[in-house]
Formats: sequence, structure tokens, C-alpha cells
Amino acid sequence: MKPIESQIVQYRGSHYHFGFEQGKALKDSKIIHNRLKHWKIRRPRFQIDIDETKEQFMRFAPQIWDELLGLRDGLEMPLEEVLRDFGGYRVEINRSGCSILTEQDYMIRNYDYHPQTYEGRFNLFQPNDGGYATIGPTSRLTGRMDGMNEHGLVMAYNFTHRKTPEAGFVCYMIGRMILETCRNVEEAKQLLQSLPHRNAFSYILLDPNGETYIVEASPRGVAIRTANVCTNHFEKLTDENRHYLGDSYEREEAINHQRYPNMSADVAFQLMNDRGGSIFADNYKSWSGTIHTSAYFPKEREVWFALGGDAEPTRFNFGDWLNGEDLNRDKMYGEVETELPFAHMD
Repeated sequence: MKPIESQIVQYRGSHYHFGFEQGKALKDSKIIHNRLKHWKIRRPRFQIDIDETKEQFMRFAPQIWDELLGLRDGLEMPLEEVLRDFGGYRVEINRSGCSILTEQDYMIRNYDYHPQTYEGRFNLFQPNDGGYATIGPTSRLTGRMDGMNEHGLVMAYNFTHRKTPEAGFVCYMIGRMILETCRNVEEAKQLLQSLPHRNAFSYILLDPNGETYIVEASPRGVAIRTANVCTNHFEKLTDENRHYLGDSYEREEAINHQRYPNMSADVAFQLMNDRGGSIFADNYKSWSGTIHTSAYFPKEREVWFALGGDAEPTRFNFGDWLNGEDLNRDKMYGEVETELPFAHMD
């Protein structure tokens, strides 16, 4: 078993200064070192157009553009490199797993991916220059893997495919935009229908009203359905699916077979986080091992988060934090059955 950790980052202030402080703190970190090392081995198969990227951010989330400028200044890196590594527009994305179960009062998500992509940062951010306060794990510093905002809107996404990409935002930046700019699922659905999408992903949405929506989004179209279980295939835009979907259907069937009406959150969390069960995955070398399990409670503004499996989650009262009560911890710990390196530790 490999011990892993995630840093808890709390910040209240402007987007620019949030980016700047993160850049300063991470300038000589393993996260930045490993990103630079990556590009020494591989050439990017995409191009960054600064003007085009800025135009899209200014249209949908101008404050996040300010954060990217702050990150540039804190890291003392060229803007083009910051956009390449942390901008989330026109960049590459790798395939992944992931499973999601919802009920009226909660969403529970297994984040299945490759350890080398995981940066071990969990952010609570309350901006004072526009946008909603958010809580959740980060991806490429500026993006969010899953999360909740101050109004109780919850978001997570699942990979479908990355073939025939087009100019657009990738999943983790879209997730951030949803949480920062949308008050409820209706606004989130509208945003997802108007955004340019780089790849094909499902975005799962829940708010205090209790109805779960799954938005199937690709560069070629968007479709919306209601369901309580989502894995890695579309059910409406089926032409977008990959040829082999056996694992995705198996996890969906396993969740549906084991869930039941009014299942408690504790039981549901254990179902998803049980190392010996049929949902938790250990296929880390194949980009589909479970790294974290998260649970979000829109009405209570509560979050549970666990690294690895068979874990007792760390519990956050986001409502209290929004009222000014800072957390008294700065890290979370867990174990994962792999020898592969993590981006923030190795």
C-alpha cells in the first residue's frame, strides 16, 4: 500500500491574488517539476492561441482568467506555458474511469484515474471579486474534479471519449465554471449547452431541489437526461461512445443492483469505497484506479472526502466555513494499492 496525502487549501480574496499565492507556493514544487518534465519527454499535440483562449474565458468566466494571470506572475512562467498546463482550453485530456451514485440528498463519486495525474490539492475558495464560493479537489490547479458551491449546486463529470476533439474547454475547467457561475442545475444545464466542448464527457448535476441531471456533452452536441447512476458511456448520444464499454456497463449494473430506495449516505459511501466490492477499481496502470471517493450533501452544505479505499472520510461543514470558520487541518491522508508515482509526491 502506498501512503498518499492531499493538501487542504483555504483562501478568501480575489481570483488574481488566489492565483498569485498558489503560484508562489508551488513554484519549486513537485507538481510544477513534473509538468515541465512531461513536456521534455512529449511534445504537445495542440497549440495555444492566447487571444482565442482569453476571448473564451472573458465570455464565460472572466475571473478565472484573472486567476491564470496571477498564477503566471506567481510562478514567473510565460502565459503560454501557464495556459498549456493549467488553462483547460484546447489542451489534451487522457481517458479515465469514474462512477457516480446519487439520491435526492447526496452525490457520491469515485474518481478513477492515473496517479501521475493526481496533484493532491483540495480547495475551499471564497472570492470577493465575483463568482460563487466553492469546495472540492483540484485538477491542473485551476480546474475541479468534482465539487459543490455556496448554493448547494453539486457537480462531477465522467469520461466518455477523446476522439475527434475540437476547440473548447476540457472537463476540469468546465466543472470549475459550473460551480463558480451557476446557482442551480437549470443554470448549469444552460451553461453546458452554450460552452464549446473539447471532448465528450457526462456532467452530473444535483442541487437542493433533489433531482439529478446528467448532461451528455461533446463537441458535436449536448443531450440531457435524468438518472441516479452514471459511469463512462452516453445513453442518448450513443454515436459518441467508444467501441468497448464492458467495464462501464458492469459498474453501472453493479451499482443499480446494490442500491435501494432511501439508502443511507453511510451505506452508499461504503458501497462505492469498499476495496473488495464491485465498484471500487484498482486498475491504476490502465488509468482507471480509484484515487478518491467524495460525497456531497446540497441541503446541509456538507462534504465527505476519502483518499483510497476502505476509508473513513474526512468531513467538512462548508456552511460553517462560508460563515468564516476556518478549518483547523491542512492535510488529508490515505492509502492506495499501487507503486506508481503521484504528481505531487514523487
